[in-house]
Amino acid sequence: MALGNGLAVPLMAEVAESYGTGAVLIPLWVDLAVPAGALALVAATASVPALRAARLRTAQVIGMGRAAGGGRGRGRRVRNLLGRLPLPRAVSLGLASPFARPARSATTAAAVTFGALAVTFAVGLGSTLIAVQQDGDPDRGGDVTVRSLARPGEGPAGTAPPAPADPAAVAEAIGARPETASSYRTARTQVSVAGLKGGAPLVAYEGDAPGADHTMVSGRWFGARGEAVAATRFLQATGVHVGGTVVLSEQGRTVRLLIVGEVFDLGDQGMTLRTDTASVAALGSRYLPSNFSVRLAPGADAGNYVEALNAALKPLGAQAEAGGPGKSSVIRAMQALIAMLTVMLVSVACLGVLNTVVLDTRDRVRDLGVFKALGMTPRQTLVQVLTSVGVIGLAAGAVGVPLGVALHGWVMPEMGRAVGTTIPPADVDVFGPVLLGAPALAGVVIAVAGALLPAGWAARTRTAQALRAE
Repeated sequence: MALGNGLAVPLMAEVAESYGTGAVLIPLWVDLAVPAGALALVAATASVPALRAARLRTAQVIGMGRAAGGGRGRGRRVRNLLGRLPLPRAVSLGLASPFARPARSATTAAAVTFGALAVTFAVGLGSTLIAVQQDGDPDRGGDVTVRSLARPGEGPAGTAPPAPADPAAVAEAIGARPETASSYRTARTQVSVAGLKGGAPLVAYEGDAPGADHTMVSGRWFGARGEAVAATRFLQATGVHVGGTVVLSEQGRTVRLLIVGEVFDLGDQGMTLRTDTASVAALGSRYLPSNFSVRLAPGADAGNYVEALNAALKPLGAQAEAGGPGKSSVIRAMQALIAMLTVMLVSVACLGVLNTVVLDTRDRVRDLGVFKALGMTPRQTLVQVLTSVGVIGLAAGAVGVPLGVALHGWVMPEMGRAVGTTIPPADVDVFGPVLLGAPALAGVVIAVAGALLPAGWAARTRTAQALRAE
């Protein structure tokens, strides 16, 4: 509990700083409930073997150290079958070991499955968080972003307010660069929406704004006059679905827009409406300073382009910066939390494997002594023990990875719905051959890591000492 508090307090402080909230302390009831819950869990887990031990007869208990049970008989039969395969003897013995104690092997497999599931879910969660951050900001399209700030007003110093940068002059400076492949301009304003109290933000586009730069939840990007796309919360608040229409108004002027797509947008609390400038020209709205998204020609260097373009933009009151969102402090805090919880869960899984392998190795110490007397080397002993858990880890990983993928596919959409948005399927289905490679091997790694200590002890044990063990 003390270690948990020591790890949680600085992490919660980082999260509070990221969200701009006050520091959150761990409630007292948590410090009381967690030990009580752990004690109840241990008691429930130990009750099954305790009841089994209580039912054993005295003669059966005395003879257990010498007699071979039915499980060992099954293990010998499997060992004989595997011995016919063209495998090293230490490997075939290790492959047969799990069949001698099926219940104990199942316990190891459960611990490894839990660890593989945790690793898979953590990899998917971290990948989805990064994808959500990148795709949740439609205003960050293109290789370079040009922001129209303001230029000094005309007249004596201090008498004229700053004037917005001239969009036409900024567009001309962008188009004059030979590395510019294409660009589009966005401008923002606030409009009234029929059926929506307080209005909503409106982003108007001018130029070549491809839908490929924006992640859609459903439908498509607007492509004709009178079409628009909206964020999830906007559609929920207005009760409009893709294919429906919304009416915008400004000082007695109105326009009707057809919603053709639901765009993934986390800005402005998910209430932004996006359309072409010509579609809302009748409103005569006054927009905030314009921003530009620029796509560069193949092979162009973004850093050199930004430096050269800023020299032309500075007198106009605009500034260029390389596109692509950086990793926010919120994402870093959440990834730190994911990493810490994953390490803890994997450690628990490794300890579960360690406990089971220690019991199994101690139980079979006489068998190991016999093998050593027949010429098995310490290295072969190590291979045998690690193979016995490695095959369990491989099978458990094959079960745990699909379970982790399924859990991730269920949890992430629920997380999106909990905050009033819909995470696009492309950001949920993040697992590919590369991302599945590490979790697929997690089962073997967890099993081998947990078994290294008892395997080393078995390899170092002297033959005479093992043969005298009961």
